[in-house]
Amino acid sequence: MTYEAVIGLEIHVQLNSATKLFCSCPNTPGDDPNTNICPICLYLPGVLPRLSFEAVEKATLACLALSCEIQPESAFDQKVYYYPDLPKGFQLSQHHKPLARNGWLEIEDENGQPKKLCIHHVHLEEDVAKLVHETEGRVPISLVDFNRAGTPLIEVVTEPDMRTPHDAMEFLRVLRNQIRYTGCAECSMEQGTMRCDANISIRPKGSDVLNTKVEVKNMNSIRHVGDAIAYEVKRQTECLNAGEPIVLHTRLWNPEKHVTTAMRAKFEGPCVPDPSVPPVLVTDAWLAEMKARLPEMPNHKAGRFVEQYRLNRDEAVFMSSDRNLSDFFEAVASQDIQPRTVAGWLATQMLPALKDRNLTLADSPVTPDRFAALIRMLQKDEINANSAKTVLGELFNSTQSPEAITDRLGFRQVSDTGMLESIVAQVLTEHAPAVEDYKNGNKKSIGFLIGQVMRASGGKANPKLVQTMLQEKLVG
Repeated sequence: MTYEAVIGLEIHVQLNSATKLFCSCPNTPGDDPNTNICPICLYLPGVLPRLSFEAVEKATLACLALSCEIQPESAFDQKVYYYPDLPKGFQLSQHHKPLARNGWLEIEDENGQPKKLCIHHVHLEEDVAKLVHETEGRVPISLVDFNRAGTPLIEVVTEPDMRTPHDAMEFLRVLRNQIRYTGCAECSMEQGTMRCDANISIRPKGSDVLNTKVEVKNMNSIRHVGDAIAYEVKRQTECLNAGEPIVLHTRLWNPEKHVTTAMRAKFEGPCVPDPSVPPVLVTDAWLAEMKARLPEMPNHKAGRFVEQYRLNRDEAVFMSSDRNLSDFFEAVASQDIQPRTVAGWLATQMLPALKDRNLTLADSPVTPDRFAALIRMLQKDEINANSAKTVLGELFNSTQSPEAITDRLGFRQVSDTGMLESIVAQVLTEHAPAVEDYKNGNKKSIGFLIGQVMRASGGKANPKLVQTMLQEKLVG
């Protein structure tokens, strides 16, 4: 029998608000353990939570970026379970009345065709503390770092619309880009600011039944999500073919062994309304204000880049894939510089140079104006491409302008026709056989003559001008 996968994702995104969700402790991951804590996030007797308005704003912007419908009223519940990383014995989460519903994202399927994947809802919740497992002597111990307890999260719960690992991976990539554009979250799976659980089941191809699912956790990259889903589909298929039932439970992904392993039975504790946090009421005026703050989204921007800057589709999608990159591109392309040249140099030269230096566009010493000055020289044939690459490297280590660096290194191309006339005449005289070859129909010999002129000029001659002058002389 042929089976198909039914896949849904639960994605936790850590918001980058200044404080935690219900207290004023700093929301700064990576600080020393148990330094960003207070009676509220430790849930000491007599405390009451106070909802962060900034976190609600950021969560709303993220939901709008996912085409969700913001609900007029949302409320927090107590999601009860017992574990050392949960100070209260329950987690404050929006179970019954989430912040947003009915969102969607468009991805490209494996054939490059658009595919719409739906989001069931998005809710706000607080993160739990972090367990640190160590060994003291020969004794294994577990420590708790409460810095993360109370960190604001949104959880994006999709519909079971995905059928392949590719669908899930592309959904995560698009979601990450959309939310990053709002500036509300970093969305880094590697750093733990975005985490993904996958619910996977299989059914006979063509069926519309939702069979028993298995949840897979512990995936810290988009590639691991795809690998874990592929493995789990294979494992479940082998189980059914062997007559073994699929049991509802939670599994972990082991990236070293490329297998999922059983973790625990699926547990759903009680979830009751919380009396300590007032409902979140959204007015039409405030929602209009949030929509006005939403930046231009990547898909719309890519279409505009094709129309406005005449980029091809792949170039436009890449230039709009990151907000800092798109802003940098537009800042340069708006300075009367060929946009496709800008896109090409950003993709093939600037971004690799930044990666080699562990820098980003946001903290790069090569500003859009300095980069534009370099590309403008290249566009005007004042410098050749190889020299321009060297100058770009120098821009990271010097405050000099590209023009000054070019002159200091002696890279400026010679376009003085008077000076080049004498060099061209000398080369034609010294290499008469090549001249005869050209006149006898061997047009490739002009390449040899161009090389000789470049050599005689110390590599500084403008090759395009040299070729034009040689052709004029040889035809004449």
